[in-house]
Amino acid sequence: MAVAVRRSENRIFPDVPSVAMALTPSYPVYCVRPKVLEENARRFLTAFPGTVLYAIKCNPHPLILDALYRGGVRHFDTASLTEIAQIRESYADSTAYFMHPVKGRAVIRSAYQIFGIRHFVIDHESELEKVLEETGGADLSMIVRIKTPPDEGTMYHLASKFGIEPKDAPDLLKAAAKRGCKVGVAFHVGSQCQNPKAYREALGLVGEVVEAAGINVNYVDVGGGFPGVYLDTDAPPIEDFIGQIRLGLKDIKLKPAVEVMAEPGRVLVADGCSLLTQIQLRKGDQLYINDGIYGSLSEMAQSNIRLPSRLIRLNEQASQETEAFTLNGPTCDSLDVLPVTFDLPADAREGDWIEIDQVGAYSNALATHFNGFHPETFVEVYDPPPGASE
Repeated sequence: MAVAVRRSENRIFPDVPSVAMALTPSYPVYCVRPKVLEENARRFLTAFPGTVLYAIKCNPHPLILDALYRGGVRHFDTASLTEIAQIRESYADSTAYFMHPVKGRAVIRSAYQIFGIRHFVIDHESELEKVLEETGGADLSMIVRIKTPPDEGTMYHLASKFGIEPKDAPDLLKAAAKRGCKVGVAFHVGSQCQNPKAYREALGLVGEVVEAAGINVNYVDVGGGFPGVYLDTDAPPIEDFIGQIRLGLKDIKLKPAVEVMAEPGRVLVADGCSLLTQIQLRKGDQLYINDGIYGSLSEMAQSNIRLPSRLIRLNEQASQETEAFTLNGPTCDSLDVLPVTFDLPADAREGDWIEIDQVGAYSNALATHFNGFHPETFVEVYDPPPGASE
């Protein structure tokens, strides 16, 4: 099936300044760069020695998914019935995997019966029984997610909420295999991991689990966590991570028939979208803009990541001198202030636009409707992103 057509010619622009010129928007605008997304997908698919599942929680917008699809992505990490339905109804030749370790019974039943989901992640015996009861147990693949230790090079450690202790995983694997399921082992080293060796170390735990279980596994899932490249970060190239994964797989000597999977999100989409915001008021070194931490920029409140930016002013040159500005979001909450400053032209003023780059990951996916503010306008652009020159 061909990718769904969602493009509208009046939403396609050569570059971001053209968006400002044509729309003169007083509202935030997501500027999607499809060519960047397509290239990111091709690069990861070429490098990774297995099946690539895009984690759509990172950014589920149709323009994003369509671009990744054109780049070759045909497998998707889904965590809810809504995400499953979006994939199965949009891309008939693609496969969705239910990778959330905890699922409602009705959701399991619908995923299996209506959308044909056959791959489920579990991390507890009760979840195994729940999936078996609601599906009847036919043609199932059960992938056991194990805990991994915290790594200093990771921004968000995710094992505190999900994952079975490695010492208990062999029994869960054997229980699933005895019920006629194909089985596998999964892990997630954490989001925005900057230590490639964390994957090899986690694969070492997988090898111990498989050896202790004494059975052949069908899948090994190395999860997500592959980093985006932000300002002031020193993330290694994706090839370094893939290299450590290859070494880790070689270490544990799995059977050739094992399917190796990964769940990249951020690394595929972070630099594929920027945000065009407008300055509504200036107070000294304080700029008040029309988006913030309750909208597209919520991740900045927790991570203190720094994002590339540039000022856009029509029909007049901005100052060559720069100043560090604090950006305030549009809501009436005084917490709606970005925690890091942005270096912008010293004469930045009301009516100017600021393009904030590398917001493709966890931006619109996390945006709220608080105070009635909700960014929802998307366009396509084809100029290099501001961060490309940083």
